[in-house]
Amino acid sequence: MKIALVLLSVIGFTLPSLAHNGHHSHGPSSATATNEVEITTTSEKRIIESNGIPNHSTGQFPGRGNPHEISVQFVRYEIPLTPREADKPIDARGYALGVALNGVKIDVATAEFWNNQRGSIWNEEAIVNGKGRLGLDGNNAHVQPTGAYHYHGVPNGLIEELGGEGKMVQVGWAADGYPIYGPWAYSDPMDPNSEIVEMKPSYRLKTGTRPGGNTGPGGRYNGMYTADFEYAEGLGDLDESNGRIGITPEFPQGTYYYVLTNSFPYVPRYFHGIPDRSFRMHGGGDGGPHRGHPGMFGSAGRFGRPPPPPQFRR
Repeated sequence: MKIALVLLSVIGFTLPSLAHNGHHSHGPSSATATNEVEITTTSEKRIIESNGIPNHSTGQFPGRGNPHEISVQFVRYEIPLTPREADKPIDARGYALGVALNGVKIDVATAEFWNNQRGSIWNEEAIVNGKGRLGLDGNNAHVQPTGAYHYHGVPNGLIEELGGEGKMVQVGWAADGYPIYGPWAYSDPMDPNSEIVEMKPSYRLKTGTRPGGNTGPGGRYNGMYTADFEYAEGLGDLDESNGRIGITPEFPQGTYYYVLTNSFPYVPRYFHGIPDRSFRMHGGGDGGPHRGHPGMFGSAGRFGRPPPPPQFRR
């Protein structure tokens, strides 16, 4: 039996008019669509069903660096109510990290690779030195060829809607069931009365130069590729999964939680727990602004989307 937990359930926000660009999408144009998201619980899962439309203003799509139009998606995510901690961090590539409270997915990696060598370590970053690439807007988001609007970093518009600028605010749920927060948290993780500060990741640029020739792009490590970075335990506030254990406003007894940060990795690249299969990608990457259909996250939900074709079914 489901317990209704409707959150942000039909937010009356209309996106600015978007010109049609002729690309195939999986739902109607978002020119007049509003955010729809419903959260319910079962005995084991938190179910988030959404039309994928954000509840805040976006950049212009199609636009420079991203030729795709935002469209309604109709997706369903299943999140464990009781997270199971993994024996060691799990590489999150091939999954969506999670879903924001407005029903918009949070992606880990892009679909762009050096020399088009998909599956290599030379995966291009969507944000380099704090600046968005690949058509990202002010919310660190862009659009897949499917029409799916999605985040690659701090969702600034959502945080503003939640009134969370400079506050510790939950912005979503990860695929393994742990909560996701914006960049600010208590300076002492176990003291809710301590100062709220911006969290610092524990990653740094590698020194030296990349391999060249047929094995890599060459040149100095400058943040263009995920492999330009390395984890240095204790360097910042957060662990390898860009998270930590602590008290939060929603979890006064403490929990493990993830943090979206304003410097690399921006979005966690490893899961602390076991991710649900509904966040699994079919094809890898986020589809990218210039890629073909990467497959769907989630499954058809209550908003009426027909099932995906067989090759994309879970």
